[in-house]
Amino acid sequence: MRPARRDTPRTLPARLLTGLAALIGLVVVGALCPGAALAQSPAARSAAAPSPGAQAAGLHISDGRLLEGNGNDFVMRGVNHAHTWYPGETQSLADVKALGANSVRVVLSDGHRWSENGPADVAAVIEQCKANRLICVLEVHDTTGYGEDAAAGTLDHAADYWIGLKDVLAGQEDYVIVNIGNEPWGNTDPAGWTEPTTAAVKKLRAAGLQHTIMVDAPNWGQDWQGVMRANARSVYDADPTGNLIFSIHMYSVFDTAQEITDYLNAFVDAELPILIGEFGGPADQYGDPDEDTMMATAEQLGLGYLAWSWSGNTDPVLDLALDFDPSRLSGWGERIFHGVNGIAQTSEEATVYGGGAPDDTEAPTAPGTPSATAVTDTSVTLGWAAATDDTAVTGYDVVLVGDGAGTTVASSTTTTATVTGLTAATTYTFAVHARDAAGNRSARSATVEVTTDEGGGTPDGTCSVGYRVVGEWPGGFQGEIAVRNTGSAAVGPWTLAFAFADGQSITNMWGGTATQNAGAVSVAPASYTATIPAGGTVTLGFTARKGDTNTAPAAFTLDGASCVTT
Repeated sequence: MRPARRDTPRTLPARLLTGLAALIGLVVVGALCPGAALAQSPAARSAAAPSPGAQAAGLHISDGRLLEGNGNDFVMRGVNHAHTWYPGETQSLADVKALGANSVRVVLSDGHRWSENGPADVAAVIEQCKANRLICVLEVHDTTGYGEDAAAGTLDHAADYWIGLKDVLAGQEDYVIVNIGNEPWGNTDPAGWTEPTTAAVKKLRAAGLQHTIMVDAPNWGQDWQGVMRANARSVYDADPTGNLIFSIHMYSVFDTAQEITDYLNAFVDAELPILIGEFGGPADQYGDPDEDTMMATAEQLGLGYLAWSWSGNTDPVLDLALDFDPSRLSGWGERIFHGVNGIAQTSEEATVYGGGAPDDTEAPTAPGTPSATAVTDTSVTLGWAAATDDTAVTGYDVVLVGDGAGTTVASSTTTTATVTGLTAATTYTFAVHARDAAGNRSARSATVEVTTDEGGGTPDGTCSVGYRVVGEWPGGFQGEIAVRNTGSAAVGPWTLAFAFADGQSITNMWGGTATQNAGAVSVAPASYTATIPAGGTVTLGFTARKGDTNTAPAAFTLDGASCVTT
């Protein structure tokens, strides 16, 4: 499969469900007695406890709030991005910024479970975040589910990894938050979370790291047994800089409004900093997360949230963008970026970047008139002259014009974009808007009319296709399709067609988008597979349902021309 969440279940283990009654009881008790649920109230803190953020530089905590170095409140509005599994998808940071995010949580590996992201790679990620004016939360994912998942690493190992990156992190306190380890304890003896979490915080401070530290909850991040909630004060007080923030992950456990509001308010009432470091909205067999309440409560309380996740999930229901394409947001993505209390509506850029502040009301100039190239029967590539702005242009929206209105059909952070999914022999009218960091949108450019081809084709059938089954299980399988251009000219964008004979049905695809009618399948490319160079190959992967038999497709066509099957 093509997993970006291959380690962390997005469904709850059966034994977890037996504890939901305990969670509800804890939440109610905590709402009535927040001091008990969080060990002690602010008034009961020791006089020897450090003043919040007293020794911190850059981003820091004060009175339970995350502040920038200049004292301005900073509320994260962003997403998670699976960098360690998709290191080539660096455009993703620009894409989430263009959609309005002010922060991104980047998945890294310390080498325990996956290939280590070394100093040069981490330094490049930080620079990409800064270039795109994003606050960068860096997290080690190898710790996920420790104590229950035998493959998980320890927080101590993760702390050593961060110490090894000390030279890379030095001087980045204004831009980087260090999330020690993702969901660093499973459901087995979650009370064991407190001591290693405290030890890891102390180890990082002893090594001289002054960054804001983020710590995740046990119970796969959801704290349904209330361990982080009960021990948050002692963990916070163990940080001599007072520069620590707690992260709760909200999925199926948090399927009622009261569970969400009680949990978040307990931390706010105790002046302990918290954010929703991951959350999902789509329902699963264990429950339907109440994302509306999560987002509304975060906005009401001024707390950050980081949605899971940009793209590449094993289960694409949690993909905000399909195949890393910002012009193809899922329903989940539309909810996060454009819905009520969503990113576009509530995000404010960090003031450390200057510009893009709420008082920036000047819109960019209109882009130049778009011109069309690479017109096929189903797609067109548009290019235009850049717009200008008093701060900076951060992105462009291509709109399909009809009856005087415009519907966004593609977005880009450059001055070109490819519009796909068009109908052959049809005339379309397109225009372009520019956007700046504050969300101001320019006037519409002049329009261009484009008529798609009647039908394309790869001349003389200059293609070959290799098909194989990677793995099978009862009722399903994973397949792979390698499409090779055997001609002398590049091909793209393209359409691949084939048919299943035994009732197989594709459930997820990466590298392309499949449309299926009975057994007939048509595949359009993803943005990163849209062109097959002469002599080149693109590979598609998919999962599918099957019955007792699983015969391979007998024939393939590329843009209507037959391919050799290998």
